[in-house]
Amino acid sequence: MFDKLDFISEKYNEMAMKASDPAVIANQKEWQKCVKEMGEMEPIVKKYEEYKSAKQSLAEAKEIVENESDEELRDLAKMEIADSEDRLESLTEELKILLLPKDPNDERNVILEVRAGTGGEEAALFGGDLLRMYTRYAERHRWKTELMDINDTGIGGIKEATVMIKGKGAYSRLKYESGVHRVQRVPETESSGRIHTSAATIAVLPEVDDVEVDLDPNDVRVDVYRASGNGGQCVNTTDSAVRLTHEPTGLVVTCQDEKSQIKNKEKAFKVLRSRLYDLMLQKQQSEISAERKSQIGSGDRSERIRTYNFPQGRCTDHRIGMTLYKLDAILDGDIDEIIDGLITSDQAEKMKAF
Repeated sequence: MFDKLDFISEKYNEMAMKASDPAVIANQKEWQKCVKEMGEMEPIVKKYEEYKSAKQSLAEAKEIVENESDEELRDLAKMEIADSEDRLESLTEELKILLLPKDPNDERNVILEVRAGTGGEEAALFGGDLLRMYTRYAERHRWKTELMDINDTGIGGIKEATVMIKGKGAYSRLKYESGVHRVQRVPETESSGRIHTSAATIAVLPEVDDVEVDLDPNDVRVDVYRASGNGGQCVNTTDSAVRLTHEPTGLVVTCQDEKSQIKNKEKAFKVLRSRLYDLMLQKQQSEISAERKSQIGSGDRSERIRTYNFPQGRCTDHRIGMTLYKLDAILDGDIDEIIDGLITSDQAEKMKAF
């Protein structure tokens, strides 16, 4: 591990010298690449400097204990040894986490899809609750949200919806949300007061660039139609909505958020690329299924990951066994505690293989 840390420190210093070279500064593209690489290495380099400083303090304290005759100084040095050893242990764990392989998609924007599952109208209402929860979560992190497509029920529920979430590190936190979310509550239409169980599925896809997905336009059938919605000058009068069908995979994407057919088509292709990229990732992960089963963020769409129980006011994440009794706050976007727990558990699993 320390050979790797020494190598990263040396490379960081080389990149720092390169970034200050006038010839590199004049080439903006090369300079930006250099600065980006330094930014990725900087947290590791700084933490390693802390580690070396703590190690130096430990060595100095041990020397005092061995060579100093003053008993008071020796006692202070012994306390310093205990503190430094604790600090070194903590820094070693932090360095291990920093050295874990990074998910190349972590810094990407997110395309989040909500689909009502079993439970009819109640499932659609729950889908609406989840869409609002993630929208509020994005607002808390000052990420931008852009609704790309929605098929609503007219009474607050949604059968399916697609939203773009733009912000630094959005995928790194939201990727753990893929899977089946279950709700237990008494529907407003239930006169006998029986608790119903419904479900909705969340899919979290990283936004990808054109060059990352081999998408042949000849494989895509494009259909246009009139958008449905609550009126507006163009909503029901022009063929502005777009439906894309990727014939090799059968994937279908619709977009009717914009008044312009061109803009809807552009957005729909963006979602299609992300879905194709996700299919590619799922295929890669299935080839290493043993590893995938050991990871929290597997993104398995069929996995029941969380239950929202209204009568008890609780939310339980089944992957890490975390239960919180603050359901209202969670549905208002306060899900950082759950996501932090998932990240910690995922890191612990990866550390075992480190």
